[in-house]
Amino acid sequence: MIRFLFLGLIRDKSRSVVPVLVVAVGVMLSVFVHAYITGFMNDSIEMNARFSNGHVKVVTKAYADNISQMPIDLALLGTGELTTELQSVFPDMTWVERIQFGGLVDVPDENGETKAQGPVMGMALDIIQNNSGEIQRLNLAKSVVQGRLPQQANEILISDLFAQKLEVEPGDRVTFIGSTMYGAMSYYNFVVSGTVSFGATVLDQGSIIVDIHDARKALDMQDAASEILGFFGQGYYSDSEGIKTREKFREEFPVDADDEFAPAMMLFRDQGTMGSFVDLTGSMGAIITFIFIVAMSLVLWNAGLLGGLRRYGEIGVRLAMGEPKGHVYRTMLYESVMIGIMGSILGTAIGLFFAWLMQKYGIDIGSKMKGTAIMMPSVLKARITTVDYYIGFIPGLISTLIGTALAGIGIYKRKTSQLFKELDA
Repeated sequence: MIRFLFLGLIRDKSRSVVPVLVVAVGVMLSVFVHAYITGFMNDSIEMNARFSNGHVKVVTKAYADNISQMPIDLALLGTGELTTELQSVFPDMTWVERIQFGGLVDVPDENGETKAQGPVMGMALDIIQNNSGEIQRLNLAKSVVQGRLPQQANEILISDLFAQKLEVEPGDRVTFIGSTMYGAMSYYNFVVSGTVSFGATVLDQGSIIVDIHDARKALDMQDAASEILGFFGQGYYSDSEGIKTREKFREEFPVDADDEFAPAMMLFRDQGTMGSFVDLTGSMGAIITFIFIVAMSLVLWNAGLLGGLRRYGEIGVRLAMGEPKGHVYRTMLYESVMIGIMGSILGTAIGLFFAWLMQKYGIDIGSKMKGTAIMMPSVLKARITTVDYYIGFIPGLISTLIGTALAGIGIYKRKTSQLFKELDA
């Protein structure tokens, strides 16, 4: 029976080609949109991870307890060796050293007197040597508003809004005033190489970015860093991967529980409100996907319903020939299942192909976002997950089957004489 119905569908193009293509298009859109929404929601997590949190972060236990204060006096020591060990234990991950600090920026006039001054939040990372790809990770090159990136020692990037407030331009000299890791006062001169846009009001109102080697000189932090950030090789944060990494870290780096300067690992979701942010992002993605899947289901449901109603004449002939109504109804359902499966497989394959292209290459909107913001992605990408391999079958198979079932019930309840009248018409 199944083989007979299948051959019938294949030979009758009017009953197979168009319905299968309609289902395939709906499934393709469902799969692609789900992958895109997953990637889009993931981008918001990744921008936070790349900028300040990492997928995992290694700090001292004391620093973790006071992380909102950015206490450089509780920073990690011997980070060169520690980073090398981390890279050896976790070869598939990327590890980078950073320093978070605060202070004042003083702008002198032509006489060396203070012309303007303001508090700043500072971030130190590997810019000049760029051995760890920090420029690409933070999208710094495309976020420059004026000037250029630091290319030599003692050069600094300053937020564009803050630069306007201080009336500072690329090439001007400024003095950073703060405290060293050991509590002494620090005065260090920098040359503004350029201004950048962060895309976050708090950061744009007073932030600077310096090379980590200059920051170590200014803050007396030789071979030290506030934190070591780790990024997974797959390029996105995963709770399960993070838990595995933390467990392995604790096995490889056992420490005395009473040592407050011992290295400890924090997951992305362990930092501040990032746990709620991860959960909210996942929920929003699921809600948007659900709404779209429901819409596509209604479309394919309607397509299945119309396909069944158009076959009133065929049903009348079959009933006139003595075929039982139950058998007619069941064959319609079998055919809709076949059409749904064929369309879902085809649509899923096409949807995954387009999603893979967008995941691998993305859509580069950087040319339209020159000098916009560090905290905004310049390449839109999708992300294929396990769900994408079967989510298309929800609208493709189930909705088509329900539509045909409803149409079949309407025909099943009618009298043979009514169907003959429709056939004669």
